[in-house]
Amino acid sequence: VQLVESGGGMVQPGGSLRLSCAASGFTFSGYDMSWVRQAPGKGPEWVSSIGPSGGSTTYADSVKGRFTIARDNAKNTLFLQMNSLKPEDTALYYCARAPAALALIWKKYWGQGTQVTVSS
Repeated sequence: VQLVESGGGMVQPGGSLRLSCAASGFTFSGYDMSWVRQAPGKGPEWVSSIGPSGGSTTYADSVKGRFTIARDNAKNTLFLQMNSLKPEDTALYYCARAPAALALIWKKYWGQGTQVTVSS
């Protein structure tokens, strides 16, 4: 299992970023996928999950209405569109091959992470 995140960076409050996660080493279309994040000095937080076909999505209350998870099974890629970013969204964002209930437990199925910093 290999997961490689990209798209992070620094953005001002209210701005947007789109994260991508390139997956390989497994049948991407057969698995639930998730995004989790970890802010400095805090424990990991589940952000969002998506079913294998992309038809089922769930979000943490903290990002609902601002973030959108999506996937392209033809390209083995997971996305996270982040709008209306807030300073409290600052964190290292990880792509995870796991459903929502296990995303914080199966750390061996996380990527290396991409840093998102929201600051003026």
